[in-house]
Amino acid sequence: MNTLRKLYCRSFQTVFRTALPFLPYRKPKILGSVKALPEILLKRKYNHVLIITDEGIMKLGLTKRLEKVLSENNIKYTIYDKTVANPTTKNVAEAMDLFLSNNCNAIIGFGGGSSMDCAKAVGAKIAKPKQSLAKMKGILKVHKRIPLLIAVPTTAGTGSETMLAAVITDAETRHKYAINDFPLIPRYAILDPKVTLSLPPFITATTGMDALTHAVEAYIGNSTTYGTRMDALKAVELIFENIDTVYTDGKNEEARKKMLHASFYAGCAFTKSYVGYVHAVAHSLGGEYNVPHGLANAVILPLVLEAYGSTIYKKLHKLAIAAGLADKNTPHETAAKAFILAVKEMKKRFEIGDTIESIREEDIPKLAHYADKEANPLYPVPVLMDAKELETFYYQLMQQSEQ
Repeated sequence: MNTLRKLYCRSFQTVFRTALPFLPYRKPKILGSVKALPEILLKRKYNHVLIITDEGIMKLGLTKRLEKVLSENNIKYTIYDKTVANPTTKNVAEAMDLFLSNNCNAIIGFGGGSSMDCAKAVGAKIAKPKQSLAKMKGILKVHKRIPLLIAVPTTAGTGSETMLAAVITDAETRHKYAINDFPLIPRYAILDPKVTLSLPPFITATTGMDALTHAVEAYIGNSTTYGTRMDALKAVELIFENIDTVYTDGKNEEARKKMLHASFYAGCAFTKSYVGYVHAVAHSLGGEYNVPHGLANAVILPLVLEAYGSTIYKKLHKLAIAAGLADKNTPHETAAKAFILAVKEMKKRFEIGDTIESIREEDIPKLAHYADKEANPLYPVPVLMDAKELETFYYQLMQQSEQ
């Protein structure tokens, strides 16, 4: 990246870091079960909710407990279950039509990050019906109160229940972009381990590594606070202690609960401190090829950490201590490399490959352009890279896939 652009990016990030203490960040109120929802809804006189989820969640019957609780308390509900892995503008339009035609007055995002992103985008469109989602792309462009939004994560990974971001894919161009504003933070997060018990091992692993990526990128960035560092360290500790358990014993409710809390902490960390090039590259792959976000993050994470090199050794040392891989006397470089190796070994145990086989070489300049546009200047990464430098990661993935 040229010197002038580097100066612009770092100046932009400095302004945001300075403003952090004055911005209206908030954490959702945590509830431990869907059974707690009726009291909240009835107290506020919400009598018809739109549940936004996906077909997979419906087939697994995960919404049944919620539906039963709502019915028993005479709260009407309408379900939109067509959300796709990378939610599109079409999904948002369809769900919004349901909300309006059924006179709903609250939204429940039930599922993984895709369902919650769709729910947030629906809320944004209801708040600003005359503005396209594309016009809300970027930061602080919603600035209107959205309908009551409640998040019920069924995976322990996305952290979307804590975030001010909704990531949407244009249904026609396949361009994937983020809408970031404080009204999109859910009011309540239901961390109910029972809705995660039937999650398959591979999705358990990739979403768990998604949470790990959130914590790591938030921690190694240049816009951390004491609070985000503590949240990230706690998330890393919980993930390393519990991810293998939930992978091998999906019915372990206590471990599932701890992973949900790890995802929440990681979400709180990166909501304030942002992420980095792992996410930028992953989002481009999700938008172009529909690669699941958690899987993409897991595959890319070690590559980007190695590319940052010695600039992050000291911070990775702290993460290695939280993960139980080192102590305070371990040399920074040794601890950092142990942490990266542990991530690679985690991937092997979970049968997560080192490739994204759908990448086409002719697409790489476009993908790198999208990643560059998303990340710079917003993401306070340890080492700045432009589109040409980011192309390296896509080629690495292709080279590995051909070996």
